[in-house]
Amino acid sequence: MIKNTSSPLLESSSRRVLVIGGGGYVGSAITPQFLDAGYTVRCLDSFIYNHELAVAGLLGQPGFEMVRGDFCDSAVVMAALEGADDVVLLGGLVGDPITKTYPEASQRINTIGYQTIFNCLDQVTIDRVVFISTCSNYGLIPEDKIADEAWPLSPLSLYAEAKVLIERHLLESTATLNYTPTILRFATAFGLSPRMRFDLTISQFTRELEIGQKLVVFDADTWRPYCHVQDFARLLLTVLAAPKTEVRGEVFNAGGDANNFTKRMLIDLILSHVRQDNVTYQQNGSDPRNYRVSFKKVRDILNFEPTYHVNDGIIELLDAMNNGFFRDVSIEDSFYGNWKIEEI
Repeated sequence: MIKNTSSPLLESSSRRVLVIGGGGYVGSAITPQFLDAGYTVRCLDSFIYNHELAVAGLLGQPGFEMVRGDFCDSAVVMAALEGADDVVLLGGLVGDPITKTYPEASQRINTIGYQTIFNCLDQVTIDRVVFISTCSNYGLIPEDKIADEAWPLSPLSLYAEAKVLIERHLLESTATLNYTPTILRFATAFGLSPRMRFDLTISQFTRELEIGQKLVVFDADTWRPYCHVQDFARLLLTVLAAPKTEVRGEVFNAGGDANNFTKRMLIDLILSHVRQDNVTYQQNGSDPRNYRVSFKKVRDILNFEPTYHVNDGIIELLDAMNNGFFRDVSIEDSFYGNWKIEEI
């Protein structure tokens, strides 16, 4: 399958984007596309999962700047903002399980930390700010419904609750902000990344079935949308290059309709590629979320369609594993998943 992975061209090669959380699973994967598109990329990350190696290959590359620091510290944020044209807000304690495990850190990082960021943004001149939210905000919707951006939000975790609060702040403040804010509700990410994660559904299921582990799947018929990290990069570049009238104060579900899947559908697709079939299904798991999402708005307004299907992500991960990658994966090592953090 041949994919068109070209990125939108920038009007100028001198723009600098600050990516807060740029060393994470998504951030480390999107940075090369930003560099190829002509941006200078400044990464601000505190590496709470000891995942510094994710950006090691970028150090010294023309156009890449690394700032290690905590975005809860206003002095760190102000220094990182100096000379920046645009900001992508990826940082935070990401995911429902990790915020449940560390509720105090979640409050400090995902709520108070973002208050610090927005206070700093109000003091500088920035062109555009893209906030990465989540489709998890929809929570639990009826089986026969598909959530568009106007669907009522029903966050079921500390993670989603913090995202909803930040969305509300940006939407209520849009008229008075000196920058153009855009909110992207990301689907669940998949795809290879320098900071690979195996606590995400597609990578977890694929790896465990490939190596022959017993896989217990709860609530197999619940829906989630998915999107490849490289498609997220293309969408971010599209938003930053779009006319401001199309993106100011707008919310977009980030993904594509073809990548809405139930867990059972994912398993069936993976089993078409692997020999092992060691799967057990159970009901009433600890995660009740169930949401199928519409991506009509991002398709109609920004002409965005993902180039990667879920099946492509399964194939590329299996290919990497068959070539000897990820043999050292362990849930004891948080480089490969948001399981535990280094307290900061």
